[in-house]
Amino acid sequence: MRTWLSDHVKDRLSTFGLIVPSIAQCAVGAALAWVIARELLGHPQPFFAPISVLICVGIGLGQRLRRVVELVVGVSLGVGVGDLLVSWIGSGPWQIALVVALAMTIAGLLDSGALFVAQAGSSAVLVATLVPGAGAGGLDRMLDALTGGLIGIAAVALLPASPFAIAAKHLSGVLDALSTVLERAAEAIEKRDVDLAAEALEEARGTQAAVEEFEQALETSKEITMISPLHWHRRARLARYETAAQPVDLALRNARVLSRRTLASLGEASPPPAALAEAMREVSEAALLLQLELGAGREPTLAQQALLAVAARERPEQLGFSAHVIIAQLRSVVVDLLQATGMEHAEATAALTPLDDKAGRE
Repeated sequence: MRTWLSDHVKDRLSTFGLIVPSIAQCAVGAALAWVIARELLGHPQPFFAPISVLICVGIGLGQRLRRVVELVVGVSLGVGVGDLLVSWIGSGPWQIALVVALAMTIAGLLDSGALFVAQAGSSAVLVATLVPGAGAGGLDRMLDALTGGLIGIAAVALLPASPFAIAAKHLSGVLDALSTVLERAAEAIEKRDVDLAAEALEEARGTQAAVEEFEQALETSKEITMISPLHWHRRARLARYETAAQPVDLALRNARVLSRRTLASLGEASPPPAALAEAMREVSEAALLLQLELGAGREPTLAQQALLAVAARERPEQLGFSAHVIIAQLRSVVVDLLQATGMEHAEATAALTPLDDKAGRE
């Protein structure tokens, strides 16, 4: 229990470290938007300016540039339409219904994105219910929202989270999952343990969420390097993560098939040999080595060498059907991880020990 609690605290602190820049962006951006709207634009109560900053920046890691733009325009549209209508027709239940319907209709005609439409509607609700007749014109509040949105984008550019920390953390989760699946499958084969094989399969089935989180984090990281001058000169480092993204996803898909067949193989007359478990464990270690090298900003040469050593190994003889399938999937995982290190598919495939020649000697 104590170990679990300690690991949980460490994980939460690590995650919090990633969102600290977003918190700073919100805090600094909100204050700056208020000052600009009040002092430079002359708006006495420009509360939509800091609100727009918070909406556009948020504290999530999944922000995308298109999403930020949708939020900025959606807020501005909702505020403008809502405030102009409320100044004419007043505030009340039917007025709220009309304002929301009109704002969302205009937003839907401009852009079918659900976020854009919803943001326009929610901003119109704020105007119609919280600030009717507050003395400021609709165009002023629209300008406040636009100001806050632009400040939010500037805050992301000038106070950015580390794109490499974001990508490294989420790729680490993917490669950890892959390593765990292979390790448990190897242990199941060594111990002839069906329960361990079932655990490996269950672990493998739950890995897609980690892949999707990594893909989203990678998009966030790419956008940070695109809009932030502080990271323009370091795009090459992030390119290693882009290279690894699809091959690692494929490796996990192949690992799912491998773990499913591992469970089936333990019920056969000739279960997989221990040598196959050893190869699984070596690939598992190579995945962790890839994680460490990418995290350190190095070319993953050591991981590549470890994978090439596994690829060149002769396959065991006298195998059952399931063991043949396991070997085929493990070879696919090796090719996928070699591609994640930057190797071309043809070169990675050529590194494998040919099956035909071996089959001819059997």
